[in-house]
Amino acid sequence: MATSLVLSNTFSPLPHRPNGNKRAHLLRWASSTPKTLLRPPFNPSLHNSALAPRPNSLLLLPRKFQLTARTSTGDADAKSSTDSDEPLVVVVGEDSASFDLAEQKMAAWIYFSLILGVVLFLLNFAWIDNSTGLGQAFVHAVSGLSDSHEVVMLTLILIFAIVHSGLASLRDVGEKLIGERAYRVLFAGTSLPLAVSTVVYFINHRYDGLQLWQLQNIPGVHQFVWLSSFISFFFLYPSTFNLLEVAAVEKPQMHLWETGIMRITRHPQMVGQVVWCLAHSIWIGNSVAVAASLGLIGHHLFGVWNGDRRLALRYGEAFDVVKSRTSIIPFAAILDGRQKLPKQYYKEFIRVPYLTITALTVGAYFAHPLMQAASFRLHW
Repeated sequence: MATSLVLSNTFSPLPHRPNGNKRAHLLRWASSTPKTLLRPPFNPSLHNSALAPRPNSLLLLPRKFQLTARTSTGDADAKSSTDSDEPLVVVVGEDSASFDLAEQKMAAWIYFSLILGVVLFLLNFAWIDNSTGLGQAFVHAVSGLSDSHEVVMLTLILIFAIVHSGLASLRDVGEKLIGERAYRVLFAGTSLPLAVSTVVYFINHRYDGLQLWQLQNIPGVHQFVWLSSFISFFFLYPSTFNLLEVAAVEKPQMHLWETGIMRITRHPQMVGQVVWCLAHSIWIGNSVAVAASLGLIGHHLFGVWNGDRRLALRYGEAFDVVKSRTSIIPFAAILDGRQKLPKQYYKEFIRVPYLTITALTVGAYFAHPLMQAASFRLHW
């Protein structure tokens, strides 16, 4: 029987001790299969003094956080959480990929659509269109540094990585200076054109390198590459799904996610990129693909360190709690017992964002010829 628990208090479940209250008590888990308590929207100011629980420990809540349990499947009778055979696991992070249709505002999505249209127009006019944009000049300038497609590929990735990770690292300072929405516009407006240039160059020159192996005619390789690429998109970082924040319709936030894909790996974007790069390197099999893969993987490995550093600075001991029961290597925390999956864990993936990703990934596969044709016409 699965149960869901709700807080009657709108604050975080982590204990807050602004006046030096007694430390929260820790209890041993009574079983290996936990129930999960999802916390309301995260407020970092309430978590600076959080007590990070030891592995296999349960953090007790203060009296002001009243818990009620109600069944989600199969049982109509409500039960107290203390009567359950399964212990509570307090989730200090946010619920990944959650999407409540009832909470959506039509005006916000209309605004998002307008912003998306304006961004695409400006991107095409100022960067992609060879008659008006700067993209061709930028790629030609980088290409002039070397006759090697591998060197140019790595240079484009390096430029993108420096700008993207650099602006991410300066986010706290930048948001204080110009505000969250303005900084998001600056971040996206700088990173997006560089990403487009890198992708277009890769598409146009992916077969220009030295052929290292040829596996495309081996039975099953195409299916393996397609399936690996498909799976890689399920490892998108959950913040990607917050489209209204991405477009700055809602105020952008730095989230501390804990459920869903984060139970498998704390850095899903890196894992997905590694899977994608290995699949495409196997399929293409030349030096340009290998160079692109090394550059992208290197950037995301740096992102692992930088992402943890930034979350630790923002959330302090609350991040230490999440870190203690998640892992960088996929499934490592699950295998060593630090992460206990809920009985109906699969339900954390049966959500609108993942259904959308499924449709878009399948669509992108069939749209490959269109993407290639569009890239070829640019002559970058």
